Amino acid sequence: MSADLPEMNEDQEVLEESQDLYEHYRFVADKGQGLLRIDKFLMVRIENATRNKIQQAAHAGNILVNGLPVKPNYRVKPLDVISIVLSHPPREIEIIAENIPVEILYEDSDLLVVNKQAGMVVHPAYGNYTGTLVNALAFHLQEISPDKEPGRTPFLVHRIDKDTSGVMIAAKNELAQARLAAQFFHHTIDRHYLALVWGDFEDDKGTITGHIGRSIRDRKVFAVFPDGSQGRHAVTHYTVIERFGYVTLLDCKLETGRTHQIRVHFQHIRHPLFGDETYGGNVILKGTTFTKYKQFVNNCFAILPRQALHARLLAFIHPTTKQWIQFESEPPEDMATVIERWRRYRKE
Repeated sequence: MSADLPEMNEDQEVLEESQDLYEHYRFVADKGQGLLRIDKFLMVRIENATRNKIQQAAHAGNILVNGLPVKPNYRVKPLDVISIVLSHPPREIEIIAENIPVEILYEDSDLLVVNKQAGMVVHPAYGNYTGTLVNALAFHLQEISPDKEPGRTPFLVHRIDKDTSGVMIAAKNELAQARLAAQFFHHTIDRHYLALVWGDFEDDKGTITGHIGRSIRDRKVFAVFPDGSQGRHAVTHYTVIERFGYVTLLDCKLETGRTHQIRVHFQHIRHPLFGDETYGGNVILKGTTFTKYKQFVNNCFAILPRQALHARLLAFIHPTTKQWIQFESEPPEDMATVIERWRRYRKE
């Protein structure tokens, strides 16, 4: 092997932080590293990364050398500390464009902002190959393209759970995806959720901190590991909006974006989301033993047969204009109806 491409040794470090849709790598160049373009340097070290994808990451400012962004033609020097944020390659699933209604809040040449309905899976996967948000957006992109060109698909930068409603963004090109992915990775996106949780709170504001990872008992769900022994660092801030005695309406601000983060964090502090079957919120946890009360709660479960969680606000820097933009949506009818019922019940 040439001096330009030394073998990996103990002086080099590779770290990967999967964020479902993007990942972070860190390398330390060898002491004997010869001058080599950084795009070529990274192609050798990152599996399945194309030169175009690496160059797009550089143009997006997602490649740092010794803490500073560099261009694709930067030449790596000995002991350079290199970090890169890359979006994951598309899954090996054919995206079929489907004419599925989707509410688009905003659209330009770089991105789409949608108001996802509850019950819709975001991306095709095992057991859900069709009927997803990506299938719907693929159809939309096909319809608006010249001559209705098939094969255009959105570039995802984040997800929300199937039964969570609310605001989502999708990129239309790789450069926009790379720039948005960096904002998600570095937690500069402003994300607020509306959540109805079991129980009352002593304080009007609070923060939940705890690593989140796959549960040891059930790999299909997630759990909090307070000692940090497993999972990844996660922080959720919350503010009380309204108290209903037995349940509380909260604004939740995500500092990090782990899978099921809000649901898992509130289960951990014994305030699971109302109606959340996966994390124990679909049974009566607070309240009286009166039959009338039990019937009231069960009626609410029937109206809202999912977790009471809605992505109400998303704000970020536009990948091209660099302007700070913000989008909001009201909770859907099922969640709004249950909130109003609790409001009336509290008054009565």
